[in-house]
Amino acid sequence: MRRLLVLLALLAFMVFLISYGHGGADHSEGAAEGGHTSVYGFLFQVVVILLAAKIGGELFETMKQPAVLGELVLGMMLGNLQLAGITALESFKTDPALVLFGEIGVILLLFEVGLESNLKSLLAVGASATIVAALGVIAPIGLGYGVSAWFLPDAAWYVHLFAGATLAATSVGITARVLKDLRKMHTKEARIILGAAVVDDVLGLIILAVVSGLISSINAGSSGEISLGPVMLIIGKSVVFLVVAVLAGGYVGRLVLDAGAKSKVGGMAVVLTICHCFSLAGLAELLGLAPIVGAFAAGLVLTERDYEGYTHMSHEKFQEIVAPISSVLVPVFFVLMGLRVDLHSFADIHVLELAAALSVAAIIGKQVCALGVLEKGLNRIAIGVGMIPRGEVGLIFAKYGASLMVAGIPVFSPDVFSAMVVMVMITTLATPPLLKLLFSKEPAEA
Repeated sequence: MRRLLVLLALLAFMVFLISYGHGGADHSEGAAEGGHTSVYGFLFQVVVILLAAKIGGELFETMKQPAVLGELVLGMMLGNLQLAGITALESFKTDPALVLFGEIGVILLLFEVGLESNLKSLLAVGASATIVAALGVIAPIGLGYGVSAWFLPDAAWYVHLFAGATLAATSVGITARVLKDLRKMHTKEARIILGAAVVDDVLGLIILAVVSGLISSINAGSSGEISLGPVMLIIGKSVVFLVVAVLAGGYVGRLVLDAGAKSKVGGMAVVLTICHCFSLAGLAELLGLAPIVGAFAAGLVLTERDYEGYTHMSHEKFQEIVAPISSVLVPVFFVLMGLRVDLHSFADIHVLELAAALSVAAIIGKQVCALGVLEKGLNRIAIGVGMIPRGEVGLIFAKYGASLMVAGIPVFSPDVFSAMVVMVMITTLATPPLLKLLFSKEPAEA
């Protein structure tokens, strides 16, 4: 508790320093005038965001909840300090330097998800995991589309489609940690959940690429209609990119890492790994896809064997090679997501109703997964519950929905974005206690 008080005192001091010195105002004005930002303003902003992230993460970890939720909640608190008369942090929400910082954090996050996903295991997830994953994408998209159409009757069809796509996401990291804490990683239920969640990630990224491409095509056209040809082109481009990135990207990445193994320069493994990630992420965006698609593929193809030449890394997990960098950049994204949540919107009963309906649809949509379990004698309800958390993946979808524009109007309005964030929080908070309850009567792994 004492260390948290120290961090809170430091955070309060930094907020006071920005307010007193008008650091946030100078920073914002510089960006508006010529694209130049003050160094001290940016540095103060980063300090505030990182402190908030760690304080929130520590508080929620203490309560046995995912740290990402703490980062999100502290961001929401900072983003609504204007309610207490503190307006210096308003520039955080739109500052281009911070936005870029967060974008890089998202790319590294999906790269790490790819690193933690085994390609061979992904290709051999089995019939049950494949069907569970497919149902876990189809059902939430349908339910999410229906909920959005009901509550937002005046919105365009692509808004409803993006809402459904956001509900299709699954956070494999949160469920994996809960299963590990319960010592249930050895069970068939756990293997099906994790296999299906990884497949969900792949399908979700393809869906995100397709929906984003559709919206970009609509935005470039003169009407809100689109023909079948561009749709098939986007789907084909997404699938081909993933296949080529996995095949060619893995080969090239291996060659590059092998070439740097004998280098006398320190940090070569980290630098080449980041270059591999950024290259595929940049190539994905160049082709009209989301950068996170390329980042995920970049992580998916790397294995421990690729780092065998780096003898000084023999005692480390290769999945953690970019952890020191991502631990700084990734929290920026989640705090920024919280900053953009307007608490004023929760005074609108319509927003609360939408958030509740989306949460119910998100939970029911994943329970449909249980119908895909072919083996007998398994805890089907636990499998469905294990697929519920949206976590960081759901926030990434919501972020893209809030940033994509059609005729200058975001796909997700601030109210819809706030409702999506609430849905992510509810599904993420509900999963750990439900899994513990469902597995509590079964013997733990020795």
